[in-house]
Amino acid sequence: MTATMPEVSECTVAGCSYNHDGCHAFAITVSGANGSADCGTFIPLSTKGGLDRVVAQVGACSRVDCVHNSSLECTATGVRIGAGAGGHDANCLTYEQG
Repeated sequence: MTATMPEVSECTVAGCSYNHDGCHAFAITVSGANGSADCGTFIPLSTKGGLDRVVAQVGACSRVDCVHNSSLECTATGVRIGAGAGGHDANCLTYEQG
């Protein structure tokens, strides 16, 4: 069975190495246990990384309390990544506590 992973439809985190005109990581991991859903792939370096041409996807989600999480896989149609509450640099803004 081939699973379709949701795309990272938007990333507004200017300080991430993978974000240059959109997310250039092959896949991201959503993690965090501090009340927010952090982008675990966030790397705050000035060196740009990732692939030249890519549609970034959600590879894994460890936020089991999210309504979009099913067996550690994201079931949302797409996710948005951006600055979150409490000064977190990169959060999954699609996260919804269930």
